[in-house]
Amino acid sequence: MNAQISLIHTQMESARDNPDGKPAPPKEVADLLVEYLEQLQIEYVFGVPGGAIEPFYNAIARSTRRGGIRHILARHEAGAAFMADGYARESGKIGVCCSTSGPGATNLITGVACAYDNNIPMLVITGQPALPAFGKNPLQESSCTGINTLGMFRHCTRYNSLISHPKQLEAKLVTALQRAVRAPKGPSHLTVPVDVFRSPCARHEPSYDLRNLLAPSSMVDNDAIENLRDMLTKAQNVVLLIGGLCGEAIGSILQFAALKGTAIVTTPDGKGLVNPRHPLFRGVFGFGGHDAAEAALQDPSVDLILAIGANMGEWNSGGWSDSVLNNRLVHIDESEEHLSRTPMAQLHVRGRIQSIFSRLVEQFHNQQKTDNFEYARHRKSRDNNATEWDPRALLLEPEKYESDAVPIKPQRLMKELGRIFPPTTRFLADTGNSVSWSVHYLHSGIDRRMGERRLGGGGRKISPGQRKTDGGWLRVTMNFAAMGWAIGGAVGTAVANRKDPVVCITGDGSMLMNGQEISVAVAEKVSIVFVVLNDQSLGMVKHGQRMAGAEQIGCDLPPNDFAALARALGAVAYTIRSPDDLAKLDIAAICAYKGPTLLDVYIDPEEEPPMNVRMRVLVNKNDR
Repeated sequence: MNAQISLIHTQMESARDNPDGKPAPPKEVADLLVEYLEQLQIEYVFGVPGGAIEPFYNAIARSTRRGGIRHILARHEAGAAFMADGYARESGKIGVCCSTSGPGATNLITGVACAYDNNIPMLVITGQPALPAFGKNPLQESSCTGINTLGMFRHCTRYNSLISHPKQLEAKLVTALQRAVRAPKGPSHLTVPVDVFRSPCARHEPSYDLRNLLAPSSMVDNDAIENLRDMLTKAQNVVLLIGGLCGEAIGSILQFAALKGTAIVTTPDGKGLVNPRHPLFRGVFGFGGHDAAEAALQDPSVDLILAIGANMGEWNSGGWSDSVLNNRLVHIDESEEHLSRTPMAQLHVRGRIQSIFSRLVEQFHNQQKTDNFEYARHRKSRDNNATEWDPRALLLEPEKYESDAVPIKPQRLMKELGRIFPPTTRFLADTGNSVSWSVHYLHSGIDRRMGERRLGGGGRKISPGQRKTDGGWLRVTMNFAAMGWAIGGAVGTAVANRKDPVVCITGDGSMLMNGQEISVAVAEKVSIVFVVLNDQSLGMVKHGQRMAGAEQIGCDLPPNDFAALARALGAVAYTIRSPDDLAKLDIAAICAYKGPTLLDVYIDPEEEPPMNVRMRVLVNKNDR
């Protein structure tokens, strides 16, 4: 019976692919690869085509005709990788990007390296000339006998291999995908010669069920959890430092925080996982962060600091600050690589963060009455004190948050962006001053009634059929922080979820590097608002040079009319110079519009961004 159903399915596919009645072409290795991506319910592949990868594109076209995967054409291969990154964060699936050989592959590397250093699961497919042509200097050769892109990808991928025979595909693909989704997550790269892609497929159906093979493991270190439980029972004052890798587990983590009445601090990349009006929230620690967060960690009464899903790089450790890297630290993470960066910690707990905190919540359930009483008393106190509930109490310069000055203060811009966009908006802040202004001053419009939403810091479980996202309301990139990441990332986010608005906060420097990807948003008819901080400079470079007393060089940009540029690419655009200009916008109409809108915002170029953590590292003469 199963064989008959399979035959009927094959005949139906053949009829769809060959409406004129001609015999279907034999299945190729490229088709098998696409069928595996269909198994994972991946909707899009982002890339730029070329001769060496043509068979893969042919297979995608056949998939599209039968209602499967669709290709999204990036304008530059780095943009394709950034889009795959954004898609992975929003969908909870693996992002897939591809390119032809040679310069197509090298163009991908920046976006792939960014995903590698930020633990984003990704499958990267590149083409190669035919195997018999290796060593004969074919066009765009990038094998070991040419410009060796396989060697280049080795340093920014979790798995990296050349498929030199059709029978290698399945085993290497499974390994690549497993490495991409197992901690530490990241990109896997497969490069395939064009003749291997075109080879007839020996098997009619895929050999493996990837959904079972890639299911997340719930294994945890039971002894470490017991040690942690004992430490928590004895501790009087605990602070949670929530990192960007807590997306899946944030509901359980916040349930635990409520049970124990622990203060909550986030890293910059973890900020978007927590409602900024949560009664236990003390702000962001690290780059662009808040004094209140550092004070919470430095409080001498604190017994334990639980750093969760934080890789302890420069930006999310406060420049390797002693405020967190001390003997009060307990580091909880899925990755041995991340745990190795905290040798001073009292305890390392390795395992799936969701499983660890589900276990802790269950274990502390017997203390719920006592802890809930304390939590309720704590919350009531905060409700009676508006300044502790109001995120403005965290700000470095709250008066500028309210300023009516022209040109508009970036602090005021952040206030307005958080206020005027719907609570379900996904904000992406690009590398540069965009991320420092956003981390410190941007607060989502989430109100208190949304405290239990999955997006924004709630504890409600995801219901069947609901989209699973590992991203919060604010998404940033740490570590290998590529300019322009948010522009492509916004496109990937928007195509993964076309219901909710996406706001990309970027700088004029990043827009000049990657702004052409707005054209993709036009083609895809997705609702993205690109907010360009126009200060006619590479702002972080300019202010960093000033703060360090360095020479002022290489940071000035000529005037650019980004609104005109956006219109030339097919987008709607507005020029913003004042708070009044923002107030005139019809945000509901902008969010409902099926296409991108660009806001060219002329900000006060003299406002110094909150980047003291970065400066502290730059001026430190000692190796850390």
